[in-house]
Amino acid sequence: MRFFGVVGYGVEEESVGGVWVKRIHEVSYFGDVIRNTRRLQDNGDKVNLDIAVGNTISIVADAYANDHFFAIKFVEWAGALWTVSEVTVERPRLLLRLGGIYNGPRAEPDAPASP
Repeated sequence: MRFFGVVGYGVEEESVGGVWVKRIHEVSYFGDVIRNTRRLQDNGDKVNLDIAVGNTISIVADAYANDHFFAIKFVEWAGALWTVSEVTVERPRLLLRLGGIYNGPRAEPDAPASP
């Protein structure tokens, strides 16, 4: 199965006054879904079970992905954002193992241009 989607990276950047903040960068990639599974997680105190996937997505890594694979936070796939629980480097590809739903921050929209 073919894949096209956004991969989100959490990268530390220097802000004003020397303060470092974590910003999300989103980059689009092509690849393949090489494992396609799902599971329900029982967390005990919830009425409804949480859904998680055990999918593995293989993307063709560019220089940015190779240099920042440790910072990959999420993948947009099948209409949802999924946490990346494991990254395996198999050059020229990265294998991204997905877990549960990602509920963290997204990239900030670009600020409007000044007139």
